[in-house]
Amino acid sequence: MEAIQIRTFLEKDFDAVQQLNEKEGWSGLVERGEETLCSWLNSEPALVAIVDGELAGFLRGLTDGSITLYVCDLLVKESFRNQGIAEKLIQTAHECYPSTRVEMLASTKSSGYYANQGYRSFYGFRKSAEEM
Repeated sequence: MEAIQIRTFLEKDFDAVQQLNEKEGWSGLVERGEETLCSWLNSEPALVAIVDGELAGFLRGLTDGSITLYVCDLLVKESFRNQGIAEKLIQTAHECYPSTRVEMLASTKSSGYYANQGYRSFYGFRKSAEEM
């Protein structure tokens, strides 16, 4: 495997991002394509992982630059998992804002991964725009 390259998201990456979203079953992001693209263009940090010329994963976050870095979306293509890509994406995002704490939500499927990486759980709530 070639080295993992982490770089800023570019609009040309969006189709590959949406393909990963669809494969993961994140249908809301796929169905709301225009809003999803807007979220990527207005998020910081917005990073992609490239391996052998292929988009292997991504991280989309929001930050105040000082206290909190919130990871909104983190996904690695199934065939590239367990190769350190998620860790490298998180590390790169945090290096951009080293004084911040890193916060993210996890699913039942991903919570064990984060616990093994040394993250502690916290309690949160979510309500979508459709539910408002």
